[in-house]
Amino acid sequence: MKKKTLYRCASCGFESIKWLGKCPTCSQWNTLEEISIELKNAGTRARQTSKKPIKKLFEIVSNKNDRIITGINEFDRVMGGGIVKDSISIITARPGAGKSTLLLQISDAVAQRGYKVIYASGEESDSQIKNRADRILKKIHESIWVLQETSLDNVLDAVEEIDPDIVIIDSIQTFTMESSLPARAGSPTQTMECANALLQIAKNEKRPRVVIIVGQMTKSDELAGLRALEHLVDTVLIIEDDNDEELRVLVSSKNRFGGIENGFFQMCERGIISIDNPSEFFMTKREEGEIVSGSALTVIKEGTRSIITEIESLVSKSFTPYPTRIGETLGKDKLNTLISILEQRGGISLYDKNVIIKTTGGMKIREQGINLAVIMSIVSSVKQQGIESNIAFIGDVGLTGELKKVPSLESRVKELERMGFKKVYVPKGSFLKENKLKKIEIIELKTLIDVIKHIYNN
Repeated sequence: MKKKTLYRCASCGFESIKWLGKCPTCSQWNTLEEISIELKNAGTRARQTSKKPIKKLFEIVSNKNDRIITGINEFDRVMGGGIVKDSISIITARPGAGKSTLLLQISDAVAQRGYKVIYASGEESDSQIKNRADRILKKIHESIWVLQETSLDNVLDAVEEIDPDIVIIDSIQTFTMESSLPARAGSPTQTMECANALLQIAKNEKRPRVVIIVGQMTKSDELAGLRALEHLVDTVLIIEDDNDEELRVLVSSKNRFGGIENGFFQMCERGIISIDNPSEFFMTKREEGEIVSGSALTVIKEGTRSIITEIESLVSKSFTPYPTRIGETLGKDKLNTLISILEQRGGISLYDKNVIIKTTGGMKIREQGINLAVIMSIVSSVKQQGIESNIAFIGDVGLTGELKKVPSLESRVKELERMGFKKVYVPKGSFLKENKLKKIEIIELKTLIDVIKHIYNN
């Protein structure tokens, strides 16, 4: 066989017949590595694939209910009601966010339901995985196999031997295949070759399996590697964390078997705990009649779910020419905009006041529907008069001071009714149809100043 020398970029996979100092595709310097490939004669090549019969679409049997339910409610929700049995998913997060912990808990949960699991790690030793299991699991199930390996060929051999239902690879960037062209672990060539081999394992018609891959994250908080890796898998999951915060948000940025949903977890000594009632978690529990200034409640949309969230504010006298504006879970520009609206349209002066905003539980604010609640929490803090804990605010506030409608208002109000709220303030004209909600009073007002006067009777 003849050999040919090529130069491949270790960053993006670009190939050239000559060495270049700068990769023309990704613009990285000194990333082209010399590789040697064997050229086979065309006449001796064997056909690698067998011809599959063509099927009519209406004749294909759909496996909509063929899922594995883990019992971890928030995870099952994000996956669309459980893990599809012939699916391949990838999960990524920053180091220490809890990827391996969550996957170990998933392994235990499905093993208890009679499924066999192979957990292959290229980053941790067997003893490290066992130590984590001893800490977070009550009892380690006998149907979980652990393989400390960086050769995917050996993992595939173990799959044939054990015949598991679920294969977990932690992480894809640490594995290599001997059958692929010479390249280091983590290179685009090795990563895609390994991913394609795992895809064949998952999509085998005679023996479908669940494959879950851990993907490393870059410094810019993106999945490392080629974009083709995201296109190849069925589901892309991201664990969002905020450094010291206990809250973990599992986000599905892609899901072929369900909608785009978010799941909420709490990191603790026992692992990652599913927050099954987020509305209860993201607001402070107070005694009936207990009123605290600087607090206002609203409802946000996360995927298809409505979640009650508490906005807290602290307003204090500033002794410097430039008052402090801090939004721990709210962008500074957005906070300054809302403060300007309150000053100009609400008649409350804050030019010499420090304003700090945060949410209970560390929920990040991503939408406009909470703006009325943010402003009312500031008003409450300025006046040092609390708002009753059974009152909520839903709506955007325009630069004119007028209240603006928000999407999915009815489902948000239904969540308030479910949690026992008595009143909710919304933009005027939000409910065009007859209101069928009888247990909660809906107060529709036109402007911000109307809401302030209605709450404080002035």
